[in-house]
Amino acid sequence: MARNKEKLVLLLDVGPSMHSVLPEVEKVCSMLVEKKLIFRKNDEVGVVVFGTEETNNDLTKEVGGYDHIVVLEDIKVVDGDLIDTLQKLPRGTVDGDFLDAIVVGMDMLIKKYKDIHKGKKRLCLITNAVHPIKDSLEGTKEDQVETIAAQMTAQGMKMESVVVRGRLSQDANKRIMDENDRLLSIFSKQTLTRTVYVDSPTSLLGALKTRRITPVTVFRGDLELSPDMKIKVWVYKRTQEEKFPTLKKYSEKAPQTNKFATHQVKVDYEYKTVDGASKVVPPEQRIKGYRYGPQVVPISAAEWDAVKFKPEKGVKLLGFTDASNIMRHYYMKDVYLFIAEPGNTRAILSVSAIARAMKEMNKVAILRCVWRQGQQNVVLGVLTPNISQNDKLPDSFYFNVLPFIEDVREYQFPSFNSFPVSWQPNEQQQKAADELVQMLNLAPSGKEEALLPDYTPNPVLERFYRHLELKSKQPDAAVPPLDGTLKRITEPDPELFFENKSVIDALRKHFELKENPKLKKSARRLLREKPSGSNDEDGDADVSDAQAVNSIEKALVVKIEKIGDLTPVQDFEVILSRRDSPEWVGKAIKEMRDKILGLLSDSHEGDNHLIAVECIAALRKGCILEQVSPSPSLCFCATVSAFATAKWPVIAFS
Repeated sequence: MARNKEKLVLLLDVGPSMHSVLPEVEKVCSMLVEKKLIFRKNDEVGVVVFGTEETNNDLTKEVGGYDHIVVLEDIKVVDGDLIDTLQKLPRGTVDGDFLDAIVVGMDMLIKKYKDIHKGKKRLCLITNAVHPIKDSLEGTKEDQVETIAAQMTAQGMKMESVVVRGRLSQDANKRIMDENDRLLSIFSKQTLTRTVYVDSPTSLLGALKTRRITPVTVFRGDLELSPDMKIKVWVYKRTQEEKFPTLKKYSEKAPQTNKFATHQVKVDYEYKTVDGASKVVPPEQRIKGYRYGPQVVPISAAEWDAVKFKPEKGVKLLGFTDASNIMRHYYMKDVYLFIAEPGNTRAILSVSAIARAMKEMNKVAILRCVWRQGQQNVVLGVLTPNISQNDKLPDSFYFNVLPFIEDVREYQFPSFNSFPVSWQPNEQQQKAADELVQMLNLAPSGKEEALLPDYTPNPVLERFYRHLELKSKQPDAAVPPLDGTLKRITEPDPELFFENKSVIDALRKHFELKENPKLKKSARRLLREKPSGSNDEDGDADVSDAQAVNSIEKALVVKIEKIGDLTPVQDFEVILSRRDSPEWVGKAIKEMRDKILGLLSDSHEGDNHLIAVECIAALRKGCILEQVSPSPSLCFCATVSAFATAKWPVIAFS
């Protein structure tokens, strides 16, 4: 059995009251399985839905009861079929009983793994918990929940409950919701259960952790307060940026019929002498060389080791300071968590005493940290007390890395008071700007904070994984449009702007936008701008400028699909920037290449070379941005034609 292999059963409420959020449930659950296929392909997942008209589970056949619960997928290793099942959940017609669903899920885990405690066994419940559960045949509902919780603990199971409320529960019975919340809280108190309440589809995407990372200590040792006072502590990383998965090279050389082929690409490097003998130099005879001017200075590993800074492993207290002296913007990198050594009562009491004293006096500690032996860099940071609100969890510390003086960048900006009075806002303008800022506040007074960090997923990663799953089934599929739920994260809330239309109108009224005639020409650079040294009158240039500007504005209103003769550079940039289809990039580059060759071939004494050079510059920039290469013949023709006239600078692609 694989190390840290997880066994998960999804318990999904598909009753009528959940129909409006089931599309989001399908997305988040399929995303969970997709990430398991990438990061934890040995994990096993089962799917149970409740609130259906039909019934299909083992407990109903064995002991009766447990109606309206269907096992869609038995526990098995994650695969593509499981994703397809989760993307097409049935719509139920009756109100489900989440407590019966929990029992069915536990029964599946117990029968599948019996007394095997290796790995992780977890239940994941997604419901709105607005309907009553059935009365117990023996004792109260609370007694029934406590019995289930005791069995869950005995079997080493964890549970994660995601309760979807918000607008869905406006018409629900508050007494029933309070009763269900009380029952779920019993699981949280007596078992390893995490209960989360969400009120929007966006929060639902972030509430269910689709990828779980096993915490690993970065340090285990003494927190040295003085040479005679030390506390045993463990240090974990509290936060870490989630990055794109590492994409490896894939080989198609192995036969498709070979089921055991890994398709991995292994890269080996050989170092040979430069005397032409092609003799391979073994690793023990190699020495790294570093350039110093025209020379290469060899420095051996032994010499490097002799001059390396080798601090001793340890965490030492340098002193205390007022919390107000450490600004929030000083924090660097990730956050670390300091906890007392598990099972060490004296260490737990010592950490709690220091943390509570620091909290009471509004103090923070400055530490010097070397996480491991042989680490070359020393970390200085601030230790902030974290007083636990849970009786089962001891107090701890948060640690943030502080910058050295070389890391600090002081940017000086002039005061607004240094500008002329005519440039400064009046009282009405200042008020309108303040109201706009308050309108965009994510945490207004009296309301819940929008886009909570704990429940807001990274939209870039979410879209990447969804597109990855689509490409695995349809290799030629285009990038789909942005999902509506992710739009709520990346784009302004239309309801917010509608409710505050008066604020926006007031801002528009007090800040009238006018075009600056002095910047008109420089801001809208024209293709047919006169070359330097031209004797033409400025009046003619202004007329051509105005005509070109008008043509550009009209072109932007309509979607350009072909590069024209009047403004080829602008047409190329518009087509290149279109993202409704992946074909536009290739189409834009091909048409611009043909346009340049046409201008050069139809040129009479170099009259088209200015436009051709500007088109080549635009094409070069576009190819660099899109990481594509134009035709080599185009570079050659453009270079020869421009050089032949000797009037315009030569632009070629590298």
